[in-house]
Amino acid sequence: MSAIAWTAVGSLVAWLWLLLGQGFFWRTDVRLPARRELPTWPSVCVVVPARDEAAVLPVSLPSLLAQDYPGPAEIFLVDDGSTDGTGELARRLADRHGGLPLTVGSPGEPPAGWTGKLWAVRHGIGLARARGPEYLLLTDADIAHAPDSLRRLVAAADTGGFDVVSQMARLRVESLWERLVVPAFVYFFAQLYPFRRIGRKGSRTAAAAGGCVLLRTEAAERARIPDAIRQAVIDDVALARAVKGGGGHIWLGLAERVDSVRPYPRLHDLWRMVSRSAYAQLRHNPVLLLGTVAGLVLVYLVPPAAVVLGPVTGSAAATLAGGLAWLVMTGTYLPMLRYYRQPVWLAPLLPFTAFLYLLMTVDSAVQHYRGRGAAWKGRTYTRPDAVADES
Repeated sequence: MSAIAWTAVGSLVAWLWLLLGQGFFWRTDVRLPARRELPTWPSVCVVVPARDEAAVLPVSLPSLLAQDYPGPAEIFLVDDGSTDGTGELARRLADRHGGLPLTVGSPGEPPAGWTGKLWAVRHGIGLARARGPEYLLLTDADIAHAPDSLRRLVAAADTGGFDVVSQMARLRVESLWERLVVPAFVYFFAQLYPFRRIGRKGSRTAAAAGGCVLLRTEAAERARIPDAIRQAVIDDVALARAVKGGGGHIWLGLAERVDSVRPYPRLHDLWRMVSRSAYAQLRHNPVLLLGTVAGLVLVYLVPPAAVVLGPVTGSAAATLAGGLAWLVMTGTYLPMLRYYRQPVWLAPLLPFTAFLYLLMTVDSAVQHYRGRGAAWKGRTYTRPDAVADES
């Protein structure tokens, strides 16, 4: 067989392994685990780090204020050096809508060794500690919650004995670029961190979704959250690893009633979202970068290339293997498109989206070596050991 045929066969083998051996990552049925109503509802403090979020707060914050939670609950919004009036807007929204009590704090500039978001989270947890809550809900300022969201999270954590219950918020999918990139973003995340493995005791796989993390206070203290992960740029994964590494039981799944309201209308916006932390995900390791690029090429780009080049080179084996690999790829992507209520014709375009992600990852490395680091909302983090995402 020709070289392209052997390469296509290698891609097909990789896809068969991903289909069956990677925790069934492509399935989208990992939702909040079984739960029951509690006789006594524990106290919860909601911590919301916010930096220049005036555009999204009118949608997201009222949803938190309106939580139908039977136990004591309070919101602490930490205005992380905003220049757009975020803190004052939050107070006005609380006065207008009522609901759960809201406290607005300001942590000041983060000291050396802290990423801005985690410094804000630390300040919020410090304010909440005086209330002695049993749970902390860490949620981003662009996340809108259904009225029963907090109730369902706490019930799931208490019923299952989880120290962390996290939901991957449903991201906005309206523009053409959002339709192409956003479902693939969650698909790739699940491929890296299969949700079924995360919730399994004894598994080393650990991850969370920073927009919605319910954290048992005792587990946070045991894992020294957030101090132990203060340099993290991908803070959600770092938090999950710290809790699970300390013997905690964690869970992550797709959300049904938790949504991100942040728009990413242009490719440039999505590019920044991915590239600001992609190389940090690879621990700023050039070898891992090369391996990732090679893996993306083999798994996502070889199948369509083999389908095109097979007939040109007269290699039926390349055409067949490439076509089967592309078919498996397309089939595994369909559940995520259905979850995002997107048309099925987007599924065969996954190689194109994967190519975009390849370029974003390389660009992330280029920015790192130019000394720009992971940048978000006017801050740049350049520490080589930073490992988490701000959103």
